[in-house]
Amino acid sequence: MSQIGVDTVRKDAWDKVTGAAKYNSDRIEPDMLNARVLTSPYAHALIRSIDTSKALESDGVQAVITGEYLPVLTGSIIEDRPPIARDRVRYFGEPVAVVVAHSEQEAMRATKLIRVDYEPLPVVNSIKQSISSQAPLVHENLGKYFCPDTTVQPKTGSNLLDHVKIRKGDMNRGWEESDIVIESKAYLPQSDHMAMETRNSVAEILPDGSVVISTSTQAPFAVKEEISKVFGIPEGNIIAKVPLVGGAFGGKATVDLEFLAYMSSRAVGGKKVRIANSREDDMVSSPCKIGTESTVKIGATNDGIIKALEATYFVDCGAYADTGPRMAKAMASDGTGPYNIENVHIDSYSVYTNHPYVTSYRGFGHTAAVFAMERAMYKLAEALNIDPLGVRAINAISEGDTSGTQAKITLSNTGNLGECITRLKQSINWEEGNRVIEPNGLIRAKGISCFWKTSSSPVNAASGVLLTLNSDGSINLNFGAPEIGPGMKTTIAQILAEKMKMDIDSIHVFMGVDTQLSPKHWKTVASMTTFMVGNAVMQAAEDLIRQLKSAAATTLLCTPNDLEVKGQRVYLKDDPEKGIEDPPRILVTLVMS
Repeated sequence: MSQIGVDTVRKDAWDKVTGAAKYNSDRIEPDMLNARVLTSPYAHALIRSIDTSKALESDGVQAVITGEYLPVLTGSIIEDRPPIARDRVRYFGEPVAVVVAHSEQEAMRATKLIRVDYEPLPVVNSIKQSISSQAPLVHENLGKYFCPDTTVQPKTGSNLLDHVKIRKGDMNRGWEESDIVIESKAYLPQSDHMAMETRNSVAEILPDGSVVISTSTQAPFAVKEEISKVFGIPEGNIIAKVPLVGGAFGGKATVDLEFLAYMSSRAVGGKKVRIANSREDDMVSSPCKIGTESTVKIGATNDGIIKALEATYFVDCGAYADTGPRMAKAMASDGTGPYNIENVHIDSYSVYTNHPYVTSYRGFGHTAAVFAMERAMYKLAEALNIDPLGVRAINAISEGDTSGTQAKITLSNTGNLGECITRLKQSINWEEGNRVIEPNGLIRAKGISCFWKTSSSPVNAASGVLLTLNSDGSINLNFGAPEIGPGMKTTIAQILAEKMKMDIDSIHVFMGVDTQLSPKHWKTVASMTTFMVGNAVMQAAEDLIRQLKSAAATTLLCTPNDLEVKGQRVYLKDDPEKGIEDPPRILVTLVMS
C-alpha cells in the first residue's frame, strides 16, 4: 500500500498548528445575540414561581424564557427531560431560565435579576438512597413518560429506570463445582468529559421558516431529527452545520444546548442567537459520565477454571435517562469479559438520582464492567497463587464457545484471545516479573486486562460519501461525520487515495458538515466511523472508477475492462502511454452504505 500505513500529514494539521482552524466557539458576529442560562442552586426543589420582570427591564435584554415558553420533553430512550425545568428542578445546575441579550455580559447580569421561589425537597444523593424503599421519587410521573425505546421498562413509583437480566446455565451447579469463591466490589463516581471546547450552539430561523443550527456536536443529523421531533418542524426545514469540533468523547452525542439555542432564537423572532457554556456550566449543567457500583462474585476450581459468575451493576443515570439505560445494558451484555463461563447470573439496574444527568462516554459503560471484572480476576489469581496472565489464558473465550448472552463465538466476531495473550506475554517479557527496575532507577510496572466491547449502534445506522471529480483529476470528498479530533477526515482520504491509486494531496476534504450538503452519517460515536465511512468511500470509489472507465472507453475505442485508473489518469492496461490525462467529464457519485 502506498497511502495507508505510511506517515501522512493530517488534512487539518496546518490550520490547527497555526491557529487558523475555526471551531463553532470561535463564531462571533456583529448581528448575533447572546444567551445565558440561569441554573438551579438546588439539587431537588419545587419551583413555586419565577419573576423575570426586572431581568426584562435590564439593559440589552431582548427576551427571557422559562420552561413554560415551550413545554416539551426530550429523550431518546425515555422522554423525561425538559430543556428548561418546569415545576421542579432535579439536579444542581439544571437550566431554569434563559436570558437573550445583545452581549453575553448583559445576559449574565440579567440572570442575576431573575427571582425564583424554590421549595427544597429531599435529595437522592447516592445509588443506595435511590433504591431504598423510603427514597424520595426523582420523577413522580415516571409511569406516564413516553418511551421511544420499548425495551426499557421503568418501574412506576420508584427511581428504577430499567433492569436488565442475563442468565446462562445452572448457577447451583456452578457453585457446587467451584473450589473457591471470591467477591470484588468496584465504585466509579460520575465524571466529566472535559472536552477542550465546551458545548456551544448558534441558531437562527430564516424568513422562509428554515432553522439553521451551527453547533459543536458529534451528531449533526441527530440534532436535525431531534429538533424536528420535539418542536414539530419538518425535518427538511432544519439545517445543522458543524465545523471542527474541539473534542467530545461521547459528551456531544446527545442534543443539549441546541434545544436552548432554537428556543432562544424563536423567542426573538428568529434572530441569530449564540449560547455557549462556560467551563463551570459544562461540568455542572450539561451531561456527564455514568457513576457505577459493581459487585462481582466468581466461583472457580483450584486450577483456575471459572465455573460461575454472579454480577450486579448499578448505574447512576442522574436526573434524566438519556443513554444511561443503554450503557447499563451494555455492561450486562458484556459483563463476563472475554471469558468462557458456563454459568452466568447478571443484573444491571439503571437508577435516577439528583445528580447531573448522564450521556455517552468513551467505552459506553464497558469500561466500568471491565474494571469490576478484571479486579475480580486479579483477586482470583492471587487467591489461587496463579499467574494473572495464566488465569486469563485458561478462561479465554474461543471459537465455538458462547458468550453470557449465549451468542456463538466466531473468529470474525471476537478474534483469538488466547493467541493475543501468548503474543503479549512475549512482547512485554512477562516472565521477568511485573515490577522491573531500569538502570536509571525508574520502575517499570506491568499489568494485564482483557477487554471486549459489543457495539450498541442500531442495525440501520448508515454512512454516506459524496465524491466530485475536478477537471484536473483531483477529487472532492464530503461525508457527514464531524472531525472531533481523531483525524478521521484524513483517514478516509487515505482510503480513497489508496483505492483510486492517487496521491492523498489530490484529495480535497470538506472538513465541516452541513446536513443540507453532506451525506448522512448516523453519529461519530462507538469507534465506528473509519469502518462505516471507510466502506462507503470504497464503494463510492468503485462506482467512480466504473464511470471513468465507461466514459473513457468511448474515447479510446476499447472496452472498460481494457482500462486502468491510476495517478489521475485513465489509460490502456496494455499501452499505458495511451490514455486521458484529464477526466472525460465531471462525475458525481453518491453511495450510501
